[in-house]
Amino acid sequence: MTSGEGLSEAEAAARLARYGPNTLAQERPHVLRAVLGKLWGPVPWLLEAAVVLELAAGKVTEALIVGILVVFNGVLGYVQEGRARDALALLRRRLAVRARVCRGGHWQLIDAERLVPGDLVHVRLGDIVPADVTASDGTAAVDQSVLTGESAEVEVGRGGTLYSGAIVRRGEASGVVTATGAHTYFGRTAELVRGAKTASHLEETIFKVVWSLLVMDGALVVAILAYGLITDLPARELLPFVLILVVATVPVALPATFTLATSLGAEELASAGVLVTHLTAIEEAAAMDLLCTDKTGTITENRLSIVAVRPYGRRSDAEVLALAAAASDEATQDPIDLAVLAAAAAQGAGELGQRAGFVPFDPATKRSEARIVSADGTALHVAKGAPAVLGTLATTPPGLAADVEALAADGARVLAVAADGGGTSGMEVAGLLALGDRLRPDSAGLVRQLKDLGIRVVMVTGDAAVTAVAVARQVGIGERLATAEHVRGRKTGSLDFDVVAGVLPADKLALVEQAQRGGHVVGMTGDGVNDAPALKRAEVGVAVADATDVAKDAASLVLTGQGLSDMVTAVETGRRVYQRMLTYTLNKITKTFQVSLFLGLGLLVTGSFVTTPRLVLLLLFANDFVTMSIATDRVGFSARPDRWHVRSLSFAALGIAVPWLVLSFATFYIGRDVLGLSLAGTQTLVFVMLVATGQATVYLVRERHHLWASRPSTWMLAATALDVVIVTVLASRGILMAPVSLTYLAALLGAVLAATLILDMLKVPLLEHMRLQT
Repeated sequence: MTSGEGLSEAEAAARLARYGPNTLAQERPHVLRAVLGKLWGPVPWLLEAAVVLELAAGKVTEALIVGILVVFNGVLGYVQEGRARDALALLRRRLAVRARVCRGGHWQLIDAERLVPGDLVHVRLGDIVPADVTASDGTAAVDQSVLTGESAEVEVGRGGTLYSGAIVRRGEASGVVTATGAHTYFGRTAELVRGAKTASHLEETIFKVVWSLLVMDGALVVAILAYGLITDLPARELLPFVLILVVATVPVALPATFTLATSLGAEELASAGVLVTHLTAIEEAAAMDLLCTDKTGTITENRLSIVAVRPYGRRSDAEVLALAAAASDEATQDPIDLAVLAAAAAQGAGELGQRAGFVPFDPATKRSEARIVSADGTALHVAKGAPAVLGTLATTPPGLAADVEALAADGARVLAVAADGGGTSGMEVAGLLALGDRLRPDSAGLVRQLKDLGIRVVMVTGDAAVTAVAVARQVGIGERLATAEHVRGRKTGSLDFDVVAGVLPADKLALVEQAQRGGHVVGMTGDGVNDAPALKRAEVGVAVADATDVAKDAASLVLTGQGLSDMVTAVETGRRVYQRMLTYTLNKITKTFQVSLFLGLGLLVTGSFVTTPRLVLLLLFANDFVTMSIATDRVGFSARPDRWHVRSLSFAALGIAVPWLVLSFATFYIGRDVLGLSLAGTQTLVFVMLVATGQATVYLVRERHHLWASRPSTWMLAATALDVVIVTVLASRGILMAPVSLTYLAALLGAVLAATLILDMLKVPLLEHMRLQT
């Protein structure tokens, strides 16, 4: 660590005002270009093709309606993705790179954006270099691939430059900041938060559903075209009808609905202290059934202190602490090092000499080491680490294993301290340190909450088996123990243990893969650079509070508070988002069954068009308007992990659609044969019925129990009221359709309401049988 006091706070503040914050302005896409981008893709192409065909057929009004629908969804998608971008911008500000800086002679952790040229900083394993730094002490191997594309590590020593955005892979170094923000050599800092939209299991599932519905539509189209050829229906009337039949199946509101639901979920979690770096993690959290969690800082408070010292030979407690302090460094800000240094200072343990070399703690080797040269020139090699590791490197006193077990019996973490005198006799274990880390008072309750949510909790720790089991037992996780060797050697997916002790970071990846082979959706917590592969591999990678920058980059969720309370919040929020998406999916399938079958079979059975392409397009407007409000709906969450079952969804949707299909045909025949309406008037009555039943379907499927069991969101109620009022006014005044008496319309709405209440009684046992209830 470089000597010196660094800048004073006053000088740092003056330079911050002069040079500006150590950040880069985020470019926002041009509005027009972003909106036009929403008009390019499979769904817009279908609608744009409809515009062309309608114009070719001379139907300007219909073409205009389809065009408005295309622009409406494009603008809506842009607005909702803008909300997602704003949410991620907030996360970038909150998920800041942290830097160790010496100000006024005191080392501290600050947000990297506060760094200024001239600051004295220290970087170590797992850090993202926060600015351009000229190294003045130490050596670090850095990965600059994110900046240069070269995968080979670069070793930087005294006088070399550590560039902003590089990742420290080995070693540590101190140095002086030479450039910040836009003035850095590469002109940018590492991007911690990736894009807002990625493909998810949820979207893939819904698109599979839509393709299957298109197959059904394909069969109807073939039948309709065959009917048209037999009955000599005009092609200019038949082709637009067929195209609109297909368009009615397309989930036009899908992208905007997904973006809105997930971005709202991310905002909700951010306000609760959970930062979402990959929006798909919100959906995966709903399906998570296994959480592998750390002990330190998650189950415990991560406030380590030395609770016992066990010296060997003629050494005193102070001498053991002095040796341990020699193998510790304040600049690392490592909790164990800070606890050792605090205890050594309290005991009055003096420095042993000048440090000639230092190797910080490495999770792979489980130890830190130092070389000390005393005033008389005597060299001393000191190591601090896991007793099992140091036991293979140094001579051990009799009873070491028993002492370790006794100190760890109450959950303490035990470290060994070894040293030599520079001679040929080698190192010997000088003593043991017991570090106490109190259980968080809420840990037992939170573990119980996770189990009540159907999530199995497995504790994964590098601590000794005795310590791990003691902690797991106290919080209710369980006592079944597995060793790291047990995890490494297994190829099956069964997990017949509650605690895995003595793990290396690489073992976490093996555990995740083993669980996934067993069909689990896995959450994995971590904080170190070597945890990154496991965090990336898990469906829900969770970087805990105080995690390294690399761990945060790999994770999809970042907890800002200690403990597991944020995980409970993430699971509940994810399941609420799932329920909203389930409502959307069930609603879409039901409406598609009803509308597509009615339009197709209606022509085949009645010999006439039961409605017009123009009215179908207006129906899409009415449906999409309320469909968007599903993403804001008040919903509960299920008591078990959520999984998608497409067959169950399809059968449930068909069970709701068939009664609506019967009502649709009844409306057509009553309007034409009983009320004596013209075909155009009957088509208007059918249109109003389809809008009303479409609204009713949303309320039927949003609540898995009776529809009055929970209150819908204000946005949803307002959207429905506005839809019904507008449609009623258009139909009664004959705007864009043939006029129908307001009395008939009121009677129709009353009939739909009565049918809704009856269908709600049938829906509850149907959803229960299909296992779709919360």
